[in-house]
Amino acid sequence: MRKDLIKEIEELMPTFSKGQKTIANYLINNYDKAAYLTASKLGKEVGVSESTVVRFAIELGFDGYPGLQHSLQEIIRTRLTTKQRMVVAATRIGDGDILRSVFESDIDNIRRTMDEINHEDFNEAVRKIIAAKNIYIIGMRSSSALASFLTHYFRLMFDNVRMVQSTSGSEVFEQILRIGEDDVMIAISFPRYSARLINAVAYAKEQGTNIVAVTDSTMSPVAPYANETLVCRSDMASIVDSFVAPLSLLNALVVAIAKELQTELSDVFDKLEHIWDEYNTYAKVHD
Repeated sequence: MRKDLIKEIEELMPTFSKGQKTIANYLINNYDKAAYLTASKLGKEVGVSESTVVRFAIELGFDGYPGLQHSLQEIIRTRLTTKQRMVVAATRIGDGDILRSVFESDIDNIRRTMDEINHEDFNEAVRKIIAAKNIYIIGMRSSSALASFLTHYFRLMFDNVRMVQSTSGSEVFEQILRIGEDDVMIAISFPRYSARLINAVAYAKEQGTNIVAVTDSTMSPVAPYANETLVCRSDMASIVDSFVAPLSLLNALVVAIAKELQTELSDVFDKLEHIWDEYNTYAKVHD
């Protein structure tokens, strides 16, 4: 993702041809609408040919129009208010099948994540989590659901797991006051990014802590602090972000760690099953 594509377009405006300036002006003022238009539809919208749109994308340094379109979509996810996102999604889906549209978007997010994930970072994250003195898990606002999910399973495997609660700013720092270089912080952050989470991650980094970022892009504000960045696609579906791919990534972390600790965890889960059965933790289902 380009850091500030719109600003870049504005700065390059004097160098564009007449047709390119028409496209540029439209993108500057309507990037939310343009993000989901094909090159052909964008051309018709501004009154230029499809080939002019493609050449404009190449002029900006992209391999073709899909690259430009993807950058515009990333801008939407980080800049738009919830109300604006709802409007964009309604325009994008139109009168189509909402259920199918959302499912197909989620499937695409998983496929793209699977193709793009850095396996070395994933494997290194597994190794560091297993070796950590303490494991801090932080995720705020909508991402707190993902943090809670991961915390639940990690607490079955480790006795050194701490979930950082998204309370007031000072209380967050009180929870990570003693974090250090032998610890790991798993920071889960997706647009719109929580400023409080970024501040907490910056503090942990200053203490020499290993940071594993689970986020949507290497341009995410949490990524510069990370030792390992696990990128998961989470393109929006109306007012919500799709967390299907991030959840699959967290599943993979749990499975990979459980595999590495299989011998140690065997006795632990035998004991847990006995406790769950004795105290009727789960409903009994009989054939």
